[in-house]
Amino acid sequence: MMPRVLEPELMDDPEQALAYAKADFEEENQGFVDLFRRSYPDITEGHVLDLGCGPADIPIRLARALPGCRVTGVDGSQAMIRLAQDAVKAAGLSDRITLRCERFQSLTPQEPADAGVSNSLLHHVPNPLQFWYHLKNLVKPGSFVLVMDLLRPESPEAAQVIVDRYAKDEPAILRRDFYNSLLAAFTEDEVASQLAELNLSRLLIDVPDDRHWVVGGRIY
Repeated sequence: MMPRVLEPELMDDPEQALAYAKADFEEENQGFVDLFRRSYPDITEGHVLDLGCGPADIPIRLARALPGCRVTGVDGSQAMIRLAQDAVKAAGLSDRITLRCERFQSLTPQEPADAGVSNSLLHHVPNPLQFWYHLKNLVKPGSFVLVMDLLRPESPEAAQVIVDRYAKDEPAILRRDFYNSLLAAFTEDEVASQLAELNLSRLLIDVPDDRHWVVGGRIY
């Protein structure tokens, strides 16, 4: 197994952020929201926190799927938050979606959220234990969380195969970022070790396809 290769924590380049926002992630993002609803059907109201919200596609989908919920999207990239603000306004959801340009490590909400989600943030984080620690402390005890991210392949060659399979028609900048993100991602065993170290082993890990892992459950 190849070692992890870090990439920048924030996607602050406007061109990079725009390419990400324009990419077709409908299947992954809607699948993530559908999984959240199937896994936690009792969540019909309250406050959902999205760490690493990017251009706000998932907060918008969550708000539409859960009309009784408020959503706060957090991202440390100003370029991403600017795109997110435009998207939320265009969706007519500014009254139910709050956006914060802030690194999750320094986030201090007025009160813990009722549920927490995150998609494709962890591979950007140099120290993954920071992510799990803050997620645990940003939601109420017993809250449901759902986290999805990329799965690191066994080799650079295997990573390139995945890029060619799923992003062959995307712009070069997006293909480059996808490749680098795969190299910066974690394996299933590494994620399990992270959860064990922070006493979060009640959370369950699943590997639904050849490029993602998912962690879900109640967090205490």
